[in-house]
Amino acid sequence: MSKVNVSIPKGTRDFSPSVMKKRQFIFQTIRSVFELYGFEPLETPAMENYETLTGKYGEEGDQLLFKILNNGDYLKEVNAEWLSTRESKKLTPALCDRALRYDLTIPFARYVAMNYALLTLPFKRYQIQPVWRADRPQKGRYREFYQCDVDIIGTDSLWSEIDLIKIYDRAFAKLGFDNVQILINNRKLLVAVAELCGCVDRFTDMTVALDKLDKIGWEGVEKEMTERNFSIESILELKRLILLKETDEPGLIKCLLQTEIGRKGVEEWEFLSHSLQLMGLGCASWKWDLTLARGLNYYTGFIFEVKAVGVNMGSIGGGGRYDDLTGIFGLANVSGVGISFGADRIYDVMEELQMFGEDASASTQLGMAYFSESTIIPTQLWAEQLRSQGIRCEVYPEMAKMKKQFKWADDKKIPFMAVMGEEEMKLGKVNLKNLTTGEQTMVTLEEVLLILKP
Repeated sequence: MSKVNVSIPKGTRDFSPSVMKKRQFIFQTIRSVFELYGFEPLETPAMENYETLTGKYGEEGDQLLFKILNNGDYLKEVNAEWLSTRESKKLTPALCDRALRYDLTIPFARYVAMNYALLTLPFKRYQIQPVWRADRPQKGRYREFYQCDVDIIGTDSLWSEIDLIKIYDRAFAKLGFDNVQILINNRKLLVAVAELCGCVDRFTDMTVALDKLDKIGWEGVEKEMTERNFSIESILELKRLILLKETDEPGLIKCLLQTEIGRKGVEEWEFLSHSLQLMGLGCASWKWDLTLARGLNYYTGFIFEVKAVGVNMGSIGGGGRYDDLTGIFGLANVSGVGISFGADRIYDVMEELQMFGEDASASTQLGMAYFSESTIIPTQLWAEQLRSQGIRCEVYPEMAKMKKQFKWADDKKIPFMAVMGEEEMKLGKVNLKNLTTGEQTMVTLEEVLLILKP
């Protein structure tokens, strides 16, 4: 038998127990905040019908879908002419009628469309599940990663946006962040900019170039727009308006108010800004970023992006308002808004900044050992009583020398070890040793609880 090359696919990872404890700390913290605001859990399948996902993320997104080959003779539906001419738009659906989900938003929209009559509106759900993208792996970018999404659907109220911003603020504070920045924009304001630049019919091309500003600078944006045949006048006016945001925000707002959609966008922005000032934030700051243009394939109102200040990681969260996302599934005019936490990037940031404390690595509190066969059952009974009181307790599973049992506890970083011998059994006590300080004492069950119970 040939030697198997043991490996995992690029862009995926194994998670050791120590890493999983930290990841679970992140998930549990975020989940607890979702539930504080009245959101309910939902799960959708790992795979969706191919037609459910295609055309929802733009041409680039479609290329990043992980397709699943049809079962059995998957070539039987393929036209030989498609193979010879490489007509991939016809070939792919014939080979694959399913794909792994790209995000949690489109599956959620599909779920709402299928179950709308059963939902109590506004419907508030959260979802913590993995997604897959056939992307090029790099720092902070994986092919399999978790998203933690929360959405409100069935209301136009901008108080929903306020709630979601507060969720970001509260969750990151509970995770231990002291400085995250929430960048905010509104599609209506971007459309107004496009109208003022005379390129509203080229809105997508304009925003794709503008969204790269922080990476390629104005020289790069101007070059890309020139290559896309934008007029010099449009490019210069776009640059003027964007720079005006930093030097004269009232002047920018005056310009935006010249258009109908700009007036609506300014009205929404002023409501959000005023409300956030009244409500206040803790660890988060917020900023109007007119260049933020993510997710415009379906965002129709506010757009959000979250960054950890002082860490070169990109966004660790994002979201926005969508007025008719379910319309692609035949359910029109159902407005919603949602945000996502990038759990994997959050983990990477917290690891880099050494933010994980003891709570995030909580494991076994007490190890138990015994000298002889006659003390095994009493030791096991003690362990069960301690577990019933919430103490995380392990018993070494076999007879062994004390040195080996204590090494086991030390290797697992168990802080306390309890030993039961014949004398301890008669007295109804154990010998409790603090493996950090070396202190050792004979104690009763009640005394163990007082020492270990938080």
